[in-house]
Amino acid sequence: MDIGFPIQTERMIIRELTLRDADFIFQLLNTPGWLKYIGDRGINSIEDAKNYLLEGPLKSYSKNGFGLYLVLMRNGLQKLGIAGLLKREYLPFPDIGFAFLPEFEGKGFAFECSKAILGYSKVKLGLDKIQAIVLPKNNRSIRLLEKLGMEDQGLFLFPGQNDQLRLFQIDLEKNAPQT
Repeated sequence: MDIGFPIQTERMIIRELTLRDADFIFQLLNTPGWLKYIGDRGINSIEDAKNYLLEGPLKSYSKNGFGLYLVLMRNGLQKLGIAGLLKREYLPFPDIGFAFLPEFEGKGFAFECSKAILGYSKVKLGLDKIQAIVLPKNNRSIRLLEKLGMEDQGLFLFPGQNDQLRLFQIDLEKNAPQT
């Protein structure tokens, strides 16, 4: 796998999101899985999706040097989902996240792209630790995080809310997935 950017894996290309991806973001952020496990972001129009991109991923690229990325089939024709890193004020290390359209869940895409993003995080971004937060009932994501080598750090109270999440962490110096 080439570790440069855009990131390429055996089956996918991972590239920065642009405003041209607003239609896809509108679709993805309104899927049942997103709403159940991540939450309603109030994306009710293409304009809302553009604002989400501007204030989220696009702002993060310039502020943090990373963000959420678009995941496409290697031929570049089919958008599958998003994955990448978020910098949350209440976590000491960047947080890996991923979400895919329902028809692409359970096919190994989230694992393949998350593994590549962890490798990119270590090699190109020089990061040593990555965290992840997940709802305790999201067993599929928990299994994926464990498969990536992330270790359960216990329950985490989401600031300002009553929702408890599970916190995972990986030390990329000791336990980076092989790319």
